[in-house]
Amino acid sequence: MVEPEAAPAAAPVAKGPRGRTILLIAAAAVLGIAGGTAVGYDVQAGRAPTPLPALSQPDLAYPAKVLPADKAPDPLPASQDHQVRTDGDLRKLLADRPAGWSEDEAPSGLRDGWLGVDEYARTFRDKGDQYEYFLESDMRRIAGAAWRRGQYRTAEIHLVQFRSGVVQEAQVLAEGQRSYMPGTEFGAGNDGDPLKGSGNGRYYLYEVERKPGYLPSYRARAIVYRGDIMADINVYDTVPISKKDIRTLAEQQLERL
Repeated sequence: MVEPEAAPAAAPVAKGPRGRTILLIAAAAVLGIAGGTAVGYDVQAGRAPTPLPALSQPDLAYPAKVLPADKAPDPLPASQDHQVRTDGDLRKLLADRPAGWSEDEAPSGLRDGWLGVDEYARTFRDKGDQYEYFLESDMRRIAGAAWRRGQYRTAEIHLVQFRSGVVQEAQVLAEGQRSYMPGTEFGAGNDGDPLKGSGNGRYYLYEVERKPGYLPSYRARAIVYRGDIMADINVYDTVPISKKDIRTLAEQQLERL
């Protein structure tokens, strides 16, 4: 038996220089980009420069035509212009002294109706932190009043004004003070009551403080802000203070703001 002839072996396939081909293609691509960039610069250099638009364009002015004098709106009166009211004498925005009260002659840090930042910081328990915060928050000025009625009842009103800025510091201070009022360590121990017509104000009655050898100490406080001014109102006595007493005083101050 004759065995079939074996199939001829396949001819080996020659491998081309693949690495060299890739380098040639890459070099051609780089040369193409460089050449195109050079041609683009050459074309741009041959063009006339494009003039920039004028910085002053009268057509963009508003209004296009000035209104006649008889049709121009009148400026806001001082009673409606918040900036006019608050840029003046801040002491004029303090509430009037209620009937039956007298000026408190006891030392309270007030000098002709003004209170220093350091003096106001001393009214807080964390005096050092508050003083540092006031210096960093761009506080502008503080106006105040102190009154007395009877033997022990006293009241203090402070209008704390900040300079205008991105952050509404009067709001920040008011909200910060209200945030700890529900606590008993530094606050009144309750959520207080909303001051009607303010949108943000609240008034509080503190828990009575009793110490051996001393009369009981009662306190009420109201906090409200308007624009760049925060009003801080406190009443102290050795007998209970009613909600009506602190609310009425806070409402009178709110009307002035």
